Amino acid sequence: MTLFTTAYFPSISYMARFLTEDEPFVEIWETYHKQTYRNRCRVMTANGVESLSVPVVKVNGNHTMTKDMTISTIEPWQHIHSRCLESAYKAAPYFDHYYDYLRPIFEGHFERLIDLNDAALQAVLKMLKVKKEIVTLQITSARRRTTYAKLSAPKRLLKTTHSQSITKFSAPSSLLHLI
Repeated sequence: MTLFTTAYFPSISYMARFLTEDEPFVEIWETYHKQTYRNRCRVMTANGVESLSVPVVKVNGNHTMTKDMTISTIEPWQHIHSRCLESAYKAAPYFDHYYDYLRPIFEGHFERLIDLNDAALQAVLKMLKVKKEIVTLQITSARRRTTYAKLSAPKRLLKTTHSQSITKFSAPSSLLHLI
């Protein structure tokens, strides 16, 4: 079992490892860490690598869990990200075809970061024509029990066990330059 952090348009190495898992687990119950790929991605442009980040708000200060991170609506980040992709890849073959998968992310409204990241991951999986059930992980320390739930429906429980070995995995390269 491999435990993945949530990521905004995951890197190539993240997806390579993610796709090898039969049932990938995504951690959303951890304390949110700044300057990670949970709210940022990198895009190859004509001027080099461009870092894009989603502005977030820590609703509980430094003790905010990843699942509780909200997206700030002060900045027009969706417009900026969309324009960056368009200017970098508009002339690329099949851009219009693949951009149709991404358009709902840049035109939709997402309140929480994990909802945005789930939509981005689902879009990437659709482009790759891969069907995967993504599972989230919650560890309740009082009872020392692990509960699994679907990412798109965190309230629905799928499994309960008493012990699991967990491996974290993250990587820096971007998937967006393949589009």
